[in-house]
Amino acid sequence: MVKKVVTDLAVSGKKVLVRADFNVPMKDGVITNDNRIVQALPTIKYLIENNAKVILFSHLGKVKTEEDKAKLSLKPVADRLAELLGKEVTFVPETRGEALENAIAALKDGDVLVFENTRFEDVDGKKESKNDPELGKYWASLGDLFVNDAFGTAHRAHASNVGIASNLESAAGFLMDKEIKFIGGAVDQPVRPFVAILGGAKVSDKIGVIEHLLNKADKVIIGGGMAYTFMKAQGLEIGKSLLEADKVDLAKELLARAGDKLILPIDAKVAPEFSNDAPITIVKNADFPTDQMALDIGPASVELFTKELQGAKTVVWNGPMGVFELSNFAGGTIGVCEAIAKLKDAVTIIGGGDSAAAAMQLGFADDFTHISTGGGASLEYLEGKELPGVASISDK
Repeated sequence: MVKKVVTDLAVSGKKVLVRADFNVPMKDGVITNDNRIVQALPTIKYLIENNAKVILFSHLGKVKTEEDKAKLSLKPVADRLAELLGKEVTFVPETRGEALENAIAALKDGDVLVFENTRFEDVDGKKESKNDPELGKYWASLGDLFVNDAFGTAHRAHASNVGIASNLESAAGFLMDKEIKFIGGAVDQPVRPFVAILGGAKVSDKIGVIEHLLNKADKVIIGGGMAYTFMKAQGLEIGKSLLEADKVDLAKELLARAGDKLILPIDAKVAPEFSNDAPITIVKNADFPTDQMALDIGPASVELFTKELQGAKTVVWNGPMGVFELSNFAGGTIGVCEAIAKLKDAVTIIGGGDSAAAAMQLGFADDFTHISTGGGASLEYLEGKELPGVASISDK
């Protein structure tokens, strides 16, 4: 079903509640990466320009104790947002009550207010995370309309997304709309050939994604730590590489079902220990030493994956090819980034998480059509699951 977008709402003069994803990394109260705030700006600016009273809120980190509250206030986010917008942003350090209600009542058209971390409501009984109906109803009572722009939490039914949406007319923000169109569209109606690249550590994290994409994609390329469970299933020596022994039989079944659709690495960068300073050897699969571990795919695998990507018109990538945080084992991830970046006329999508971090860190962010802001949410979307945060948005 097609969902309403913020442009479908009559927002002028209205109090518009906006669930943003301001779950930004912080160190000692300082934001270390403001990408998620920047991504929310188009929706916020649209609402300001169209004379809405904008009421923003988000979760930040996991809040279990009163001590967590001290470290996880949204105040630094409100301050950074004011800098990015070049206008005053009112911050209310409450999640409910008279001070919040009065501040909202005082808003003029085009004003912006941020209220406190929604997960402060979790300290006493997980009201936010368990979608407490009274909390959802209360938050909904603070506004006239609801815009959900937090794709990063769309796979969770919380009071701040599903709870509010069940009490108010709602719409997707521009970022949420983009995620639905790109990730949903890529998997459900891809321009072919469609190639999926899956990496990361564990098969168990991505079983549903692999199974779903084997039915949808023309090729599924597998790298990262999870490739070695598949290699074990093929009867190959993998030394001390990452292995999920209880998933070997499943990997055998997937290999049998996939035929030549599933592509695995053919060589690896191996080392005796998990360290950037460890001596590196590049080995073919057949020559894998018993006392070493694979920490990245090798150059021949990068070449193979590049060849398999040639001519692709839709590419979805989720998960790095090796331990990219260690510079000596980032080559495979860089190689795949470069191969995707060079594709002509292709829709190229990174499905959040570590691969998104890698592409940004390695300077490839501008070479992709879309980089998802949701880790878990994009994974579940790639699995073909219905996301409660998306499902709860009003239909057109």
